[in-house]
Amino acid sequence: MQQIKIIMADDHKMFAQGMANILRREPDFDIVGIFTNGKQVISHLKQEEADLLITDMNMPGMDGIGLIQELKKQKCKIKIIVLSMYDDEEIFKNCVKQGVNAYVLKNADPDELVFTIREVMEKRHIMNFDHVLYQAEDNPFDHLDTYALKFKLSKREFEILRYIAKGKTNREIAEILYLSVHTVETHRKHIHTKLGVSSSSELIKKAIDMGLR
Repeated sequence: MQQIKIIMADDHKMFAQGMANILRREPDFDIVGIFTNGKQVISHLKQEEADLLITDMNMPGMDGIGLIQELKKQKCKIKIIVLSMYDDEEIFKNCVKQGVNAYVLKNADPDELVFTIREVMEKRHIMNFDHVLYQAEDNPFDHLDTYALKFKLSKREFEILRYIAKGKTNREIAEILYLSVHTVETHRKHIHTKLGVSSSSELIKKAIDMGLR
């Protein structure tokens, strides 16, 4: 299994360490450095390569935008995900302009960051502000906490399962949620495994039994 070397930049050490611990649960994620500002990241990358940078926007010394601009200036091939507390369209557009690969909100489900990392590394992530806003919404499936605990379904998986129950195709679901078809297919495989079903008809029946139609 090929390892994805990840570095993180965030001046809130407790938050960064907490996210790093979550990402370390993935067998192919290797957190090779956690830094508090952009200058430390630049210094590290002069010594060692990394595949992916996850950076906050507000940091002392050199902030996220300054770091991104410096990496682009140096023609560094590292992928960049901005992990931000701002669901502001202008900030999002500025990040897109700077050439970042994804924008994830800090109050999104941790699963959202995990899936986004895989999308970015596999070059199938779709940058869309409506998708960012979706991350900030309250979980519409709070009444299904029993199922969440039992089957360990994420917010995104519940959402996809609901559309499956309504008869939507993978392509239709991808268009609605601003995801790639491959991402929807991947989620669907995970849902099949978690719910212990082997066919689409079984999956739809399970979704209806869960009240998702």
